[in-house]
Amino acid sequence: MTPVLHTERLTFRPYRPEDEDVFVALLRDEEVCRWMGQERVPETDLRTLFRAILTDVYPQHRFDVWGLWREEVYVGHAEVKKTGNADGHELITALTPEYWGRGLGTEVVRGLLRHVADNLGLKEAYGMVGADNTVSLAMCRRLGFGFRHVRDVVGDDGTVTKPVVIPAADPD
Repeated sequence: MTPVLHTERLTFRPYRPEDEDVFVALLRDEEVCRWMGQERVPETDLRTLFRAILTDVYPQHRFDVWGLWREEVYVGHAEVKKTGNADGHELITALTPEYWGRGLGTEVVRGLLRHVADNLGLKEAYGMVGADNTVSLAMCRRLGFGFRHVRDVVGDDGTVTKPVVIPAADPD
């Protein structure tokens, strides 16, 4: 079961039915999609995806997925799951643009790494960061505890993504 997690300023809470609109708004935002390296997904598809999180992902314990909350305000999304991008577990995060530049991205990644180590027993996780996403790449380097670039992945459209591996040990 996906646990509730806490960091200094954030609560990672499994989604509830009433969170559907904020989830859809985040993942329909053009800037968020750009930095996540994806096209805007139709709203109906996102609503179907959200409902699948509630009716399939959580009940079947497929992977961990949370809404990110700061003082009861939705600020983003986070996941830890196995994907086909690389061996192991991928950290997936997205913050609403109005919360960019406040150190929350680093806080989210640290919280996810703590979960990966403490609750999943893993030694490392990875993230997929767009080569032109200099802010997120700089954040990975700032974490300063073993950031390792694996290889570049070139998409059909020529975009480059950098899988990065980060040890799950608590950096504090």
